[in-house]
Amino acid sequence: MNLLLNHLYIVSTPIGNLDDITLRALEVLKKSDIILCEDTRRSIKLLNHYKIKKKLVSYHKFNEKKKLASIIEYFNEGKILSLISDAGTPLLSDPGRLLVNTCIENSIKVTPVPGVSSITSALSVSGFSDKFLFYGFLPKTENELEKVLSTLSKSDLTQIFFIPSQKLNFYIKNFKKFYSERKILIAKEITKIHETFIRDQINDLKIFKNVIKGELTVVISENDTKIIKFDEVKIVNKIKRYLKTYSLKDTVNLILETEDINKKKVYNLCLKIKNEKNY
Repeated sequence: MNLLLNHLYIVSTPIGNLDDITLRALEVLKKSDIILCEDTRRSIKLLNHYKIKKKLVSYHKFNEKKKLASIIEYFNEGKILSLISDAGTPLLSDPGRLLVNTCIENSIKVTPVPGVSSITSALSVSGFSDKFLFYGFLPKTENELEKVLSTLSKSDLTQIFFIPSQKLNFYIKNFKKFYSERKILIAKEITKIHETFIRDQINDLKIFKNVIKGELTVVISENDTKIIKFDEVKIVNKIKRYLKTYSLKDTVNLILETEDINKKKVYNLCLKIKNEKNY
């Protein structure tokens, strides 16, 4: 495979298991003149594993503006550059957007070399809808977090977040405020030795007594309950009236014809009233 000169390759790397790298990614890294790394100390482990010896340049959120001019100069010299992050696909909650936009402005071609991502990996084992919203790292302060979740929770889509493990309980407390009827998957150390998946209803999720170590990807299910605020007293009175004449099944269907409520919620309410014979 021949790489193009004056070219930036966005290369996905493993998120834990070093075997999770594509043949194309290895080929691109081997043929690059320079590899831009978020943390050279972490990237060197991957590169040494595959016996790739290349010039590494540190490129992260604290120096990306400072390094930009020298990186563009490499392109002017006809160099082939690859950008990798510490793990997964660059630019997804990782630095690189400034560089990519600068390359586009300077007619430097940018090519993706796709691979593993904790986002799609967690979603694939969640069992939730594949129509999803990815936010990345959530705010760390309560006020900012509440503002963000207040907006995001209005979406019925599956939602994916990155959160620091040491603040898991803080986020669980806030998830309960805004996503109480949804399900959650907490994915820990995906593809690593201690890979763990915790599944629960958000309302039922208990506070963790011990700090969970490792990197966490959180997936919150789509809103399939169709929670609509309704006048419960009015609905209960309707159910009582219908149950005097109709079967449980017919009563449920009659309520659903006139009220925009989740079927399961209506059924449970009808069943409760019928069992109590309170009509």
